[in-house]
Amino acid sequence: MPDSGLLFWMLLSFGVVLFVLAKFGFPVITRMVDDRKRYIDQSLDAAREANEKLANIKQESERILMEARNEQMNILKEAAATRDQIVKEAREKAHAESQRIMEEARLQILKEKENTLREIRFQTAELSMLVAEKIMRHKLEDEHQQMELVERLVEEAQNGMAKEKKD
Repeated sequence: MPDSGLLFWMLLSFGVVLFVLAKFGFPVITRMVDDRKRYIDQSLDAAREANEKLANIKQESERILMEARNEQMNILKEAAATRDQIVKEAREKAHAESQRIMEEARLQILKEKENTLREIRFQTAELSMLVAEKIMRHKLEDEHQQMELVERLVEEAQNGMAKEKKD
């Protein structure tokens, strides 16, 4: 068993150390532990918030990406519709232009045909007149031949007019 004086001094030194530690050491240690706990809690909260923000950002980016894809599809659909409309209008214009050109060509051909027929008729009539004049001079020397020729020409003219009316 220890001596009572030693026991007294051990208790006294233990009490002083305990008092000093209680007064100056434990509050600092508990404050540091509390600060460390607060720092860890704040770090966990910040990490949790960062995870939530990251999840929100990821969702937002996916939403924006989907909107961009939808917008892209809409733009492509509109572009295809516009392209189809432009092609359709171009075909209609080309068809109308070709119809107009064909009509102009047809009218030009008809005019040229009429002009050619008119010229042929004129040349035929002129040639007929020349031939008739030469024949008349040669054959119409006597009066009897003149009368026969006039009657025959009148009859041919009437037959020719009747044929033209039928056609």
